[in-house]
Amino acid sequence: MTDHSDDDRSLSALGRVALGLGLAAQASEDFRDMEDTVEYADSAGVPMPDLLAPLASGTMVAAGLGIALWRLPKLATGAAATFLTVVTATMHDFWNADEDDASGERLAFFGNLAMLGGVLVFLREAYRSED
Repeated sequence: MTDHSDDDRSLSALGRVALGLGLAAQASEDFRDMEDTVEYADSAGVPMPDLLAPLASGTMVAAGLGIALWRLPKLATGAAATFLTVVTATMHDFWNADEDDASGERLAFFGNLAMLGGVLVFLREAYRSED
């Protein structure tokens, strides 16, 4: 007989690894072309983009790895949730984008929204695991 709680833990761990590695890999792409990342942040009105763009990318790499490895899970999930909430609403505001950019911004917005949903599930799990 299969223990459902073991199955649930295995699926949860697999989901965490997939989400965490996906977040870390996506953020690491920003480092490969930091000049474009800084330029994009500047065009979106981010203050001090030369400082904040690399800081945000580094934070997301660390948060993604923390989620995948389940190390400092409250900090990792909290950092990822904060980043995704701020960036999704401010940098991917497709409703304000011109016609040429709206489709890409809409895709980024809803992609980030989906990732935020996953992060929030694991944020809850991080706080439950201490009980």
